[in-house]
Amino acid sequence: MRLRTTARFLVAAAATAALSLMGLTASPASASVLDVPPKGANDWSCKPDSAHPQPVVLVNGTFKLMAENWAKLSPALKEAGYCVFAFNYGHMETDPIPQAAAELRDFVEAVRGATGAAKVDIVGHSQGGMMPRYYVKFLGGADKVDDLVGIVPSNHGTLNPLAIPFGYTFCPSCLDQRVGSDLLKKLNEGDETPVGPDYTVITTRHDEVVIPYTSALLTGPAEHLSNVVLQDKCPLDPFMHDQATKDPVVAQWVLNALGRKGPADPAFQPRCLG
Repeated sequence: MRLRTTARFLVAAAATAALSLMGLTASPASASVLDVPPKGANDWSCKPDSAHPQPVVLVNGTFKLMAENWAKLSPALKEAGYCVFAFNYGHMETDPIPQAAAELRDFVEAVRGATGAAKVDIVGHSQGGMMPRYYVKFLGGADKVDDLVGIVPSNHGTLNPLAIPFGYTFCPSCLDQRVGSDLLKKLNEGDETPVGPDYTVITTRHDEVVIPYTSALLTGPAEHLSNVVLQDKCPLDPFMHDQATKDPVVAQWVLNALGRKGPADPAFQPRCLG
């Protein structure tokens, strides 16, 4: 497993370095071909209906492009009736977390302006599940987000040793996602789930990037927070960190969280794989 993890990180690192050398970015302002949205996303004429009043903003994980990261979940959300929006940010999500959160703030404002919605729902993967908490806590997002669903989020960081060399070379956000980083100390000091959104965390015991997997879990009042470990309800679920957004069981939990008042229902039993 360690060799597979190392290879995945090295491939992502090489891709990021190549983008930099070509002068390409994956930020919302970029007009490059890399900004192709996933299927179902970024119909800026979409208007939420009464059954799906909040548009859904999808937030990528580190080294991810939106078209790949949300290839399965974006069309599933669209088919379920949601207005769906996605964006690339922070030079393949390597910029410091506060900068990324400011990009998210601006993108949420664009979505709110286009749809007329007072609030959005946010579904994020890895860094994209943790970083919106910075937006909520420090950049005025608390009254603009109804649901925040984190899929294998790096809420308390990772002990993965690759975060350090990547962080000191080209990935400041990797340093921010280390266990004990100044960023995470600031983010998790006091209330981990500030009043405003409902919080759902979805993680897997097989996480090979956020180590240990329990680092994803948050503390807070049960009426506003649900921590979901996939294997508690589906013991044979094989999904790991990188492809978690493509897990049909994850999709069921996301739809459960978005489709009800409050966070995901802890008693919900998804249809398990196989």
